[in-house]
Amino acid sequence: MSVEQSCQVLTAGFSFHRKPYYFSQPEGVKNYLFRLQTDGRCRARVDDQMTFIESGDLLLFHPTEPYELKIDNEENGAGNSLVESGDYHIFFTGDWADEWWHKKKRPTRIKVELTESLLSLFRQIVLEQRRIANPFPEIPSYYMRILCLEIDRLLSEHPTTTQTSYLAYQIKNYIVENASTLFKLEDVASSIGISVSRAVHLFKEAFDTSIMQYTLDIRLNMARERIIFSPMSLEHVAESSGFNSYTYFHRVFKARFGMSPREFRSIHREQLL
Repeated sequence: MSVEQSCQVLTAGFSFHRKPYYFSQPEGVKNYLFRLQTDGRCRARVDDQMTFIESGDLLLFHPTEPYELKIDNEENGAGNSLVESGDYHIFFTGDWADEWWHKKKRPTRIKVELTESLLSLFRQIVLEQRRIANPFPEIPSYYMRILCLEIDRLLSEHPTTTQTSYLAYQIKNYIVENASTLFKLEDVASSIGISVSRAVHLFKEAFDTSIMQYTLDIRLNMARERIIFSPMSLEHVAESSGFNSYTYFHRVFKARFGMSPREFRSIHREQLL
């Protein structure tokens, strides 16, 4: 069986609604459906109940699940006529998709951080589907598999969907995405609109480590890979990995790996030869 048959993307797109919209398919959508809310809000049927769907809500539907979507000014508050809702949606099918779906129990809705890495997967699948002539039709299938596995990773990293755990993972994502630059605790906290003390508490409670220690771990791992595989000078490695001085970088690197950055590079370069 070919790759595109085992996990075939049937249709994919991005919709932005400024007018009321309603869709209902009580008998199910017949194929698997991912829907990622990126802007505004709407309502959708989740676990047999019409539920508010907001930015960052990812919906996962099995082919037999009832699907109902409603977008109108009721979702935006009484007296407000604004209608605004944006989403990516992908319909797909195939034996690989069946096997993936049945590997574990999957909630209909999960809260996700709208990171560039996640959004780029949705964008790329949409762009591939828009190609008029595509000599490599298996490419959308590979992207779809990656997206499914990325969702598995999100589910494993987000065992609960409470507001506090969601905020903690937002902090974690901010650190991962910005570790190569200099930032302060105030920057982390303000990125999700909470106080520094609450950010520190939530992160420690969720991951049993401090924000700054986790940041240091990310930066050291980043520097380690660059020392081994890039031609950068050690000073440039330190700077590009988020360290504001080479002296500090040298000290913490040696404490973590038991040797200086120069010794580390020498040993690992020899192993690559």
